[in-house]
Amino acid sequence: MSLSALDEISFPLAQPLPIYLINIERASDRLVEIQRQGNEFGLRFERVDGVDGALISRDEWTDVDHARFQRRHGRTILPGEYGCYRSHLMALRQFLSSDDEMAVIIEDDVALDGNFLVRAMAAKDAAPTADLIKLVNHRWGGFRASATSEEGDVVGRCLFGPQGSTACYLVTRRGAEKIVKSLAVMSLPWDVAVERGWDMQTSIFTTRSNIVGFSRLQRSTMIGWRRDYRAAKSAPWRRVPAHLFRTLDFFRRIAYVLTAR
Repeated sequence: MSLSALDEISFPLAQPLPIYLINIERASDRLVEIQRQGNEFGLRFERVDGVDGALISRDEWTDVDHARFQRRHGRTILPGEYGCYRSHLMALRQFLSSDDEMAVIIEDDVALDGNFLVRAMAAKDAAPTADLIKLVNHRWGGFRASATSEEGDVVGRCLFGPQGSTACYLVTRRGAEKIVKSLAVMSLPWDVAVERGWDMQTSIFTTRSNIVGFSRLQRSTMIGWRRDYRAAKSAPWRRVPAHLFRTLDFFRRIAYVLTAR
């Protein structure tokens, strides 16, 4: 099946929210798997033809502040990080070109079920001021609950971060507009940048547990392996500004969490 064929599939069941699926051309196995899940659970996806950073020369990258990334994060940008960042911005802009007020954005390595949209919408009802709710994370350090949804999912914010992963999140039109404007130029990895609601004047919440899982294909990482991250690190003395940035962000995050509304 061609990569564009997913856009032509119609599903028999009404879908309460659009789902934007980020997928790059060489990840055809992931597309097949997510299509299988869609068929099983009656879900329709709008595919976002993601940016494959591995295929673009660093000299051709656009809207990237390399020096600021170095100061803030203590290393250089991995090609996969660049592709991930640009792909999520594309997904948000694709959503903003529609008439919808809310959407869910997913990456192609998630494992869905038939109830995840219901849980996502219930989480939004429990946190009505949220501009974005992260539905998947790797860490929940210092989680502080704000509300519990009708589906039993606890919604809140974490005192410690970053939490990792932007594989699945619900976003409102207002939130997408703010994020696209604030994060137009890359100076942090996407998953780090999108959590910084205090910097974007955006209301970011998270569920206490993951609403979706990960498929077996998650292990075939598209970002980079541990050795890649090690190789990209700067010398210790050059990482001092990054440590200072993270320390300041730690206190800003605490203030953001304690004043959650």
